[in-house]
Amino acid sequence: MYKVLIVEDDPMVAMINEQYIKRNKNFEIVGKCSDGLSALDFLENNEVDLLILDVFMPKMDGFETLRQIRNQQITVDAIMVTAANERESLEKALHLGIVDYLVKPFTFDRFQMALEKYIAQNHALRNIDTLNQKSIDHIIENTRKKSDELYPKGIQEKTIELIMEYLKANTNRWFTGDEIAEKVNLTGVTVRRYMNYLAESGKVVGEMNYGTGGRPCMQYKVE
Repeated sequence: MYKVLIVEDDPMVAMINEQYIKRNKNFEIVGKCSDGLSALDFLENNEVDLLILDVFMPKMDGFETLRQIRNQQITVDAIMVTAANERESLEKALHLGIVDYLVKPFTFDRFQMALEKYIAQNHALRNIDTLNQKSIDHIIENTRKKSDELYPKGIQEKTIELIMEYLKANTNRWFTGDEIAEKVNLTGVTVRRYMNYLAESGKVVGEMNYGTGGRPCMQYKVE
């Protein structure tokens, strides 16, 4: 599992980040810091793979924190989370080697997309022993994929959004795949494929319903 440090001074945003990360089985939270200085102290004594890093914080902002990390040659990647949406901030973050740049308020799906992008980049690097130009080009190309391409083959972002929008409008209620298919105007086969993916990625909860009076069936809901 990838070890994550949340660096965020807003308790509410930190809590949202924590909840989103916990829903992805590939990551575990190893700490939370409210400013850059405490994050640097934490990194000196703990192993961390990925930072979820805010920009505007007391004592030391996210940009300076990441700059210090690079200067000290600490091996850790960063997803930057910020309310700053101007070009200069994005350029500064890119120059510091971020994995992704999320502008508040962000959705659960967009946050997960950033985590999956980090995984894809990490896997590409780990699976290559000797780099040549072809393999380097492949890695760089993967990091520039559009959001649709971050999903497995046959899974499209717009279809996920359609299904999730319906489920989120009906929280704490269980639905079968056929019920969802009827409501969102998709085939049952398509919806079952998407629900399997959403359940595996932690975006929905699925369980087998044995109380149907007939054949048991899977049912799903958003928590």
